[in-house]
Amino acid sequence: MPTHPQDANLATQVRQILESLPRERLPITYQQLADALGLQPPRTIQRVALALEASMREDIEMDRPFIAALVVSRRADLPAQGFFELAVALGRFPADPACHAEAYREEFRRALEG
Repeated sequence: MPTHPQDANLATQVRQILESLPRERLPITYQQLADALGLQPPRTIQRVALALEASMREDIEMDRPFIAALVVSRRADLPAQGFFELAVALGRFPADPACHAEAYREEFRRALEG
């Protein structure tokens, strides 16, 4: 059960925002996405991450690229570790962490193409 009423449709809002951004503004950070969603503390980044994970599950079901690949950590210019763990669990990425950066770059390219 969502702790905030707006969390129920957060994944839909995340998708709408990411699909509307110009390619040259991508990727964006988790904080930028939280700001675009108008989220207020507490746990803004955690709520963004949960919405992105929901979108990843939906993308697998619909055989689409992960739109979540368009969101990165400002520290590493890569998504957070949870993105990679879920991508592996969903069967999209190889289990070998040495292959994750390359798999991410390909997923990012596919997500940009929509």
